[in-house]
Amino acid sequence: MTFDVGSLVRARGREWVVLPESNAEEDLLVLRPLGGTEEEITGVYLPLETVEAARFPPPEPAQHLGNHRSGALLREAVRLGFRSGAGPFRSLARINVEPRPYQLVPLLMALRLDPVRLLIADDVGVGKTVEACLIAREFLDRAEVGRTAVLCPPHLAEQWKDALASQFNLDAALILPGTVSRLERDLAPGESLFDRHPHVVISMDYIKTDRHRHEFLRMAPELIIVDEAHTCTSGSGNRGTQMRHDLLRSLAADENRNLILVTATPHTGKEENFRSLLTLLDPEFRDLPLDLSGEQNRKFRERLARHLVQRRRGDLTEYLNESTPFPDREIAETSYTLHPDYRGLLDRILDYCRERVLNEELDRHEQRIRWWSALALLRALSSSPPAAASTLRNRAATARTTTEAEADEVGKRTVLDLEDETTEGSDVLHGSQVDEDGDSPDRRRLLEFAREVEKLAGERDLKLQEGIGLVDTLLKDGFSPIVFCRFIPTVEYVTAALREHYGGKVVVEAVTGELPPAERERRVEALGEGAGKRVLVCTDCLSEGINLQQHFDAVLHYDLSWNPTRHEQREGRVDRFGQQADVVRTVTFYGQDNPVDGIVLQVLLRKHKAIHDSLGITVPVPMDTNTVVEAIFEGLLLRESAGAGQLSFDFLAEEQRKVDVQWDAAADREKRSRTIFAQHSIKPEEVAHELVATREALGGEGAARAFLAEALPALNVPFPDAPQPTLSFDEAPAALRDAAGVDGKVTLSFRDPASRGAIRITRTHPMVSGTASFVLESALDPAALGNGSSGLASPAQRCALIRTDQVSEQTVLLLLRLRFHLLVRRGRGPEEPLLAEDLLTVAFRGTPSAPRWLSDEETEALLSLTPTANTPASLAEARLQQILTGLPALDDALESRIRDRGEALREAHQRVRAAAPGAGGRSVRVEPHLPPDLLGVYGFLPAVGGSP
Repeated sequence: MTFDVGSLVRARGREWVVLPESNAEEDLLVLRPLGGTEEEITGVYLPLETVEAARFPPPEPAQHLGNHRSGALLREAVRLGFRSGAGPFRSLARINVEPRPYQLVPLLMALRLDPVRLLIADDVGVGKTVEACLIAREFLDRAEVGRTAVLCPPHLAEQWKDALASQFNLDAALILPGTVSRLERDLAPGESLFDRHPHVVISMDYIKTDRHRHEFLRMAPELIIVDEAHTCTSGSGNRGTQMRHDLLRSLAADENRNLILVTATPHTGKEENFRSLLTLLDPEFRDLPLDLSGEQNRKFRERLARHLVQRRRGDLTEYLNESTPFPDREIAETSYTLHPDYRGLLDRILDYCRERVLNEELDRHEQRIRWWSALALLRALSSSPPAAASTLRNRAATARTTTEAEADEVGKRTVLDLEDETTEGSDVLHGSQVDEDGDSPDRRRLLEFAREVEKLAGERDLKLQEGIGLVDTLLKDGFSPIVFCRFIPTVEYVTAALREHYGGKVVVEAVTGELPPAERERRVEALGEGAGKRVLVCTDCLSEGINLQQHFDAVLHYDLSWNPTRHEQREGRVDRFGQQADVVRTVTFYGQDNPVDGIVLQVLLRKHKAIHDSLGITVPVPMDTNTVVEAIFEGLLLRESAGAGQLSFDFLAEEQRKVDVQWDAAADREKRSRTIFAQHSIKPEEVAHELVATREALGGEGAARAFLAEALPALNVPFPDAPQPTLSFDEAPAALRDAAGVDGKVTLSFRDPASRGAIRITRTHPMVSGTASFVLESALDPAALGNGSSGLASPAQRCALIRTDQVSEQTVLLLLRLRFHLLVRRGRGPEEPLLAEDLLTVAFRGTPSAPRWLSDEETEALLSLTPTANTPASLAEARLQQILTGLPALDDALESRIRDRGEALREAHQRVRAAAPGAGGRSVRVEPHLPPDLLGVYGFLPAVGGSP
């Protein structure tokens, strides 16, 4: 015997719904219990078990009699229990996060592309991870893809895995150098990791290598998300970056591959790199005009706008009449003055560096080695005495090179803050010793400097003393600060000083790149979960990707970043969506008489801030930042001077003028670009219409709290009226505790993110879905309450007779659960059946034999009217039975309403897939599965008089 998808069957003593996966094997039925959750899905092998067709039973007034509130609660239980919503956004029924309306725009764009080739370049902190994962979840739920992969820097892999699991209910395997061996042990002979694991999060640097890339290219999933996509450009001259780009270019060569690129900085100042990203979306984008403005370039703008979304935070604060509470940022600069002893040593080291670099007896390779060693030394000396001492004692990485070009490559990677690399390894010291002779004059002089600088630690390090004072101020003002340092020894030094200063009254934790990514996150979480004041001291290993806004709300730049983009990324760790504080504070800390800080601050950081303040956007330096840094420091090192004490920035004027001219032009171009790609092509009303419809079908924001507050007290779980209620399930029925996954006490938060110690609750949280499933099942079968719950009745009931002065004649409301087949076809392929569930509430005045149908608005009003009189149970049962007996007369009318709903659903699906010409062909047919499930019948009679 065969069963259609969506049909009801009876097996193992209960009713089930047949799921689409049943088509995979002839003798296997994949079933979900009627009213059950996805966790209860099971397979039934037909040769071994009896399965028979079933029909949903109508309500029995004698068994299911309730009141007005119990009927409304039943509807909410059904809506919140849906996991296969019929609306065009199928994923919203399965995710454990409430997307903001603006986060649906990339999803709408993706639905209009075939294949999806999308660059999501929204500002730092607006939720690009949610936007990308929402697309992946939607395409999985539409059965348009079956496998996904996230390619990201290794230190972000754990965070992506957690986001996919906790927010999008996707269990992804981590493919990292440290996990591959364990994963491969479980494989069958000839089986690939990508055969076994349909969803993976992969270290880009692991998979890009020749050893692994070929297997990945052979088995790569249909949909791939690339995080920090700006590190995957071509033309940078960096081998690692080029290898990443080559991998993505090979993946994009498959014309059916769906590719989503994610970055807050798509244009890092180099047009060639930006174009190389665009070619991954469409190879023809390489030839786009540099200036896309003007009517003559409209066709280019419109074409690119289909693939690129790039919005400022200011564009999103108010969207579709919904506020997104981004924090206000207080920005401060403060300085310190070097101790005379520190200043004297800096002068002598600066003179020494000039002496080494200007040695005319050196060849170009040796000069470049000494140049990078000098720059590394000056940077470490500006950071802290321990960083300087370690640099003075360590051998320079460039000293191991054999050519000038190799020395420059190693020097840039280890000394500068590169724009086209990840932050991994960026906190390691470079070293300044270049001589192999262990007793050379240069080596002895460097060791002498090292001994001197070590003596400056502590009281004579006025940077440290002022820095501790700044942390004091932040803590006294109620902030929880992150202190960003450039080097690992500086983090250890500052952490030790703060711990000694606070004597255990403030918890101070250190995180550096020496720790594996999982341990970094563990330390951050442990610090955040503790009570009392806290300070996090870290390197730039935490400046990208890691969400720190739940526990911290201030940033102190103890060491300046030499890259304005990195500087902004640090602040973006706390200044982002989900920050509970109304105000965040950032403090740029620099040496007033330190030439190294002065150059970076004057030429790069202040200009970057001025553009951001003017335009509200971050504009990267329009040239190679590292070249700028080299040029201005070359002016510092190579010019004749009596010492740093007579420092003047006159020598910077010409270099700064060049930077300013190009940067201003880039800012103007970026402003025009943001206007073009803010996605005016996606009309807000398109998002609004479908979002409202979906929320009405599934229960909108706030529905979860309202449902729990109504249902749980009736099940012996008091629900206090508090922003973060603490519930006790000790007296709840055992079956409810099992369904909700709760035993004992739990504190709930209905705000994102959850406060410490509370569980973030959305409509798809297991507690909500489990409670909804339990309420529905106990309404259908009161025995589900269990033997240990004597005296409890189900809080939801399937029928009621309500007397109210808000109706003038008999009015009947029917609660119908619908099932549809969504038959999706892509191109010329076969139709793929999907199961979709919907809820239809209809009402009529009069009798079933002569109904006068109410509008949707009038029907909805019935659910919120106020009963004004009581009806004896015996009379209520008799009247309801009379109504039920007459309902077959409505079959034709209800079938017509259901088919109209199916047509409306088809139109909604087609509307969101309304592709531009050439975007591919996807079509949807909708077929209702009849008859519907009659969940509830509710009669309304006039309180006094009126028609009977």
